[in-house]
Amino acid sequence: MPFTLSLGEKAPEFTLPATDGKSYSLDDFTGAKVLVVFFTCNHCPYVINSDEVTRATVEKFRDRGVTFAGINSNSKHTYEEDSFFHMVHRMKIHEFPWVYLYDETQEVARAYGALRTPHFFVFDQERKLIYCGRAVDSPRDTSKIKTNNLENALEEHLAGKPIPTPLTNPIGCNIKWAGHESHWMPSEACDLV
Repeated sequence: MPFTLSLGEKAPEFTLPATDGKSYSLDDFTGAKVLVVFFTCNHCPYVINSDEVTRATVEKFRDRGVTFAGINSNSKHTYEEDSFFHMVHRMKIHEFPWVYLYDETQEVARAYGALRTPHFFVFDQERKLIYCGRAVDSPRDTSKIKTNNLENALEEHLAGKPIPTPLTNPIGCNIKWAGHESHWMPSEACDLV
């Protein structure tokens, strides 16, 4: 069985606390035509440098029934900046247009097979996985972006077309797994393409 969720698989359930003081489960997003679950964090330069690109994508597709949910699964023991306290602070400063959820046990990261930050999972209305991987081809230096795979996938799906490139490798820092050194990844984790 692959580490990362396979195309066509259903979105794993979750119930997680958010920086807005509420808890969210998959059922809270039933009104979304498309749900984008993405694994992110506070400290990673690939995340920090591409957050405004992600914001622009959220705003571009928000009125077309696409909802985004960001999840931080990084261990605060690896980088203290990834703690829930710092998540709340970061959302206050930047006011990102997505809910920001905390996966302290890392169970959700394992259920989805998150590899890096950022790592995007796009689910259709039936919550089946239709795209998995990176948002853009240069998240650390957005001046060099040539392809926005996430936007391309959303456009194709919303137009009722098949997504020509449904799998890409996420680009970023690996998930910081509790009890392991910062660059450790599960042995079953591998590239998607």
